[in-house]
Amino acid sequence: MRNYKIPTLTIAGSDSSGGAGVQADLKTFSAIGTYGMSVITAITAQNTMGVFDVEELSRNIIKEQMKAVFEDIMPKAVKIGMVSSPEIILEIVDNLKKYKPETIVVDPVMISKSGYSLLRPEAKENLIKYLIPIAYLITPNVPEAEEITGMKIETVEDMKKAGKKILDLGPKYVLVKGGHLDGDAVDVLMGEDIFEVFTSERLDRKNTHGTGCTLSSAIASNLAKGFSLEESVERAKEYISGALAAMLNLGKGSGPMDHGFAIKNEYIKEAKD
Repeated sequence: MRNYKIPTLTIAGSDSSGGAGVQADLKTFSAIGTYGMSVITAITAQNTMGVFDVEELSRNIIKEQMKAVFEDIMPKAVKIGMVSSPEIILEIVDNLKKYKPETIVVDPVMISKSGYSLLRPEAKENLIKYLIPIAYLITPNVPEAEEITGMKIETVEDMKKAGKKILDLGPKYVLVKGGHLDGDAVDVLMGEDIFEVFTSERLDRKNTHGTGCTLSSAIASNLAKGFSLEESVERAKEYISGALAAMLNLGKGSGPMDHGFAIKNEYIKEAKD
């Protein structure tokens, strides 16, 4: 019998420092045990201290990347991250409707942790009108949920209200992430047949670069492997906690997590002195 891993696809921007974006997604796919593929939407010049420049790729090369992937290795789940322009969003949506992947997880990336805008203001309308409605799951953090709904979110009750507004836009489920609020880390998962609040102890860590990308790709990986949505979210949150607790210490700013913390084999051994 041929060795087989379930294919998963990320459609997102490249992070030159490797902590977020496509690089974080591919590391997560591998760590969770799926076969990762990528469609790159933009190249960013960034590191642990910030994002310094962004260059979007053309609609044509995004279209050709999607065609190359979907017509050869059909992904079981697709995670979508940075899609910075109205034209890129339309191209991605057109192709997703053409190829009809089973599961689409949208992480509505808008602003980097350092405050750099990763979604053009004129692209927000297309995100809301065209991309969010075809999502199986959308995973906004509090600032992103505020941008999408136009409401201020200060409490868990506000998160629930925002979740309902986002569901009205058409996705099947929404996970509103409460990491930007004070107190314990609280995430709210909502849908027609699901309402669950996930509460966990907040880890006091400086190195949190790429947590949103990693969580959404971990959820997509687990969904691809056949876990229920609730199980996928729970397992993804456990994976994030482990990656943060591993205390990887790289860079001069908000560094990356250790995506490979749970990988144990002879090939990761360090050389002896």
